[in-house]
Amino acid sequence: MTLPDGMVRAVYKASEVTQYLGNPLIEALPPLLDRRQLKDGLSGQIVLRPTDVFLDGQTRIHVISQLLDGFFQPLSRHIELESKLSIMLRQGYVGRNMATGELNAHIQNGYERVMQGDLDVFRFEHVESTAKSLAFIGCSGSGKTSSLNRILATYPHLVHHEKYNFIQIVFLKIDCPHDGSLKSLCHNFFREIDAVLATNYVRRYAEKRHSVETLIAMMAHIANTHAIGLLVIDEIQHLSVKRSGGAERMLNFFVTLVNEISVPVIMVGTPKARSVFESDLRSARRGAGFGSIFWEPLSKPAVQQDVSRTEWGAFTSRLWKYQWLTKASPEVSDEIRDTWYDLSQGIMDIVIKLFVLSQIRAVVTGIERITPALMKKVYEDELKPIHPMIDALRSGDVEKIAEFSDLMMPNIDKKVLELGCMLQSNYERLEAA
Repeated sequence: MTLPDGMVRAVYKASEVTQYLGNPLIEALPPLLDRRQLKDGLSGQIVLRPTDVFLDGQTRIHVISQLLDGFFQPLSRHIELESKLSIMLRQGYVGRNMATGELNAHIQNGYERVMQGDLDVFRFEHVESTAKSLAFIGCSGSGKTSSLNRILATYPHLVHHEKYNFIQIVFLKIDCPHDGSLKSLCHNFFREIDAVLATNYVRRYAEKRHSVETLIAMMAHIANTHAIGLLVIDEIQHLSVKRSGGAERMLNFFVTLVNEISVPVIMVGTPKARSVFESDLRSARRGAGFGSIFWEPLSKPAVQQDVSRTEWGAFTSRLWKYQWLTKASPEVSDEIRDTWYDLSQGIMDIVIKLFVLSQIRAVVTGIERITPALMKKVYEDELKPIHPMIDALRSGDVEKIAEFSDLMMPNIDKKVLELGCMLQSNYERLEAA
């Protein structure tokens, strides 16, 4: 039998964790990775060939641009995130073992709730949820979504258990709707299931006038029917407190989601989402059942610190190696690193994009090296839309930072294209002369 894309055939490996033994949904997952294996698995795969430095300018622009999506430097924050995700995923399956009938009990309870339209109804009283939730907050450009995608990519999306005639959805990732309503969020859940399994849940459930509570009961039933291991809800800041009936109702929605669906939930958003979880984050209870992760921008090392031993130093030193300039210096100077930090404020997405655009500008202008002056010029010319956000971060004013936390980076592909056109114009002028 040929399996569709994204699906693997279950191969069971006994776990070293007693709690996980004999659970097919866990034992079909990849083995737990140590720190070195994890770093190797998450690192970006970019080929750096010394001869590429001597390619023509137009070709080098393409080579340099691969850093935008291909560069990834695993840091301690990524290791922490992977560890929490790994524990949440496996612990969430502890109470849903299909080999012992626990999963069927969850499915039967879900069926009763759907049929009776009551979230408090159950058939099997002994069934307990081992699911946890996590609030994952960080400013735009801090790498939340890309990091999650890389970590999730170390797992199969779907697992076919031939012995049990069962297809397991290891993880499901949905985005919050732009209209900000909880009902639309529920509908996005059904759409994603349909996209993954080619089912018709949207037509069966979403196109009817059900209440949010009824939709949660249906989500719970479907989530257990397909043994979803982890539900990731991205862009949580798009939820509207007003359209959703207030912050308390929104928080209750997520609490109910975790408790009733019995599936671990990761809620991802920018600091604008903090209003939903504010009371919860202070008390570290309810919606943040497995805690909270706040991703601040990389911090600038203190004057007396050895930069090479800091995350900022490790990140920039690794990135600096990926240069395709004929006059590139082998090491990052303190002046360049200080300028780089001042213009990016440690936001990793901006750090990379500023570096890429500076390299391309160095090729276009013919200076073939990155200097502090060049970086400043690129920042002024190409990154104007993010100046308010960078100014807010420099100020250290929490209210200003929250105001600009959702600011998106400008269209970098367009900037690369414009610089490429400039380079072509330079060639044409030289040929005409």
